[in-house]
Amino acid sequence: MIQFRNYDKEIHLESVRRIWREVGWYSTDENFDQLMDVRAARGPAYVAELHGEAECMVLAAPGNIRYLDEDLPFSGIMTVITSRVARKQGIAGRLTARAVAIDAANGALVTGLGIFDQGFYDLLGFGAGGYEHFVSFDPAQLDIPVKARMPRRITAEQWKEVHASRLARRRGHGSVSFDRPEVTRSGLMWKSEQFALGYFDGPNGELTHHIVGEATGERGPYKIFWLSYQTHAQFLELMALLHNLGDQVRLMTMMEPPGIQLQDLVRQPFRWRQLTEHSPYQNQIRSVAEWQMRILDLEGCLERTHLAGEPVRFNLQLTDPIDRFLEDDAPWKGIDGEYVVALGPSSGAERGVDPTLPTLSASVGAFTRLWLGVRPATGLATTDSLAAPDGLLARLDRCIRLPEPKPDWSF
Repeated sequence: MIQFRNYDKEIHLESVRRIWREVGWYSTDENFDQLMDVRAARGPAYVAELHGEAECMVLAAPGNIRYLDEDLPFSGIMTVITSRVARKQGIAGRLTARAVAIDAANGALVTGLGIFDQGFYDLLGFGAGGYEHFVSFDPAQLDIPVKARMPRRITAEQWKEVHASRLARRRGHGSVSFDRPEVTRSGLMWKSEQFALGYFDGPNGELTHHIVGEATGERGPYKIFWLSYQTHAQFLELMALLHNLGDQVRLMTMMEPPGIQLQDLVRQPFRWRQLTEHSPYQNQIRSVAEWQMRILDLEGCLERTHLAGEPVRFNLQLTDPIDRFLEDDAPWKGIDGEYVVALGPSSGAERGVDPTLPTLSASVGAFTRLWLGVRPATGLATTDSLAAPDGLLARLDRCIRLPEPKPDWSF
């Protein structure tokens, strides 16, 4: 008999520790209790019990997502982890759906998660995000027009300052921020080889821009987990700081920041890609769509949507598959149904049908991708669960012209 419950440290810690070891996410007991305390403090934590033991766990965290100039309530699914016993039983999907329903009932308008592969979370109505570019380069080949000042070393004990710096970072369309500083604290506890460097240039000595990464060996590769900055000048200083490490480190890999093309800052990128091909220090750019999102409240999202394109009105037939994963007493049941939708400088959605309007049929995942600007309507009509007359698709392409959505905060 499967029971879904809130995580209770006194009851579930030992079985949760076993799950983490079984999936290979944590190989030692050192600091596990403290790490789990911090991760559970980020937001709601749920387990699925089987024979009195936790066999699946889902962790969430509240925050916001920026849609153009609006910040919308957001819920991030931070962890979905399942034991060897509970695989392929539908337990992870049901527990994740439960977490989504509770957050939706509590006011989140959008939810998102990182994926192990595409397809599984589509069953819960999630739609794939855009490609993230992971750039691997020799830091000595960076061509930065400024010199970096000497940074200060940042320790894990400064997690509150680091979190405040992340919240104050430069943000764009699709960016996500999480409310609770334990989100950042857990990120600073995960790897013993992590390092953090930054600059405390705020008017009261606040941390303004910083780097958090992981070192491997004497020559690298290094992995940069995140950069946080408020101005373009601060971004260039952080890149110049990475350049300074190039006398010893031979390779760094980082996610390309929103609005930046890192290839512009690397000397002879094609030459170095060819010279390092098949080596442990291969210079390359890799692209992958590693996150997914879904709308939880259509009316709430569109009420705060203000587009500069030509206005368009249409009927929307929206399908949402999450209901079949939810218990009968779930506080929220998905958002499938028929709507009349307006998109433009003033947008909105209301239940019903207008027989004078054309109709768009879409899954909630496909419509979320359209609304976020991941792909245009004409592209989604080719590859995803979205269909409409050609004229409506063309009008949607003209109306929804958005910057690429970039969460800029892994979850």
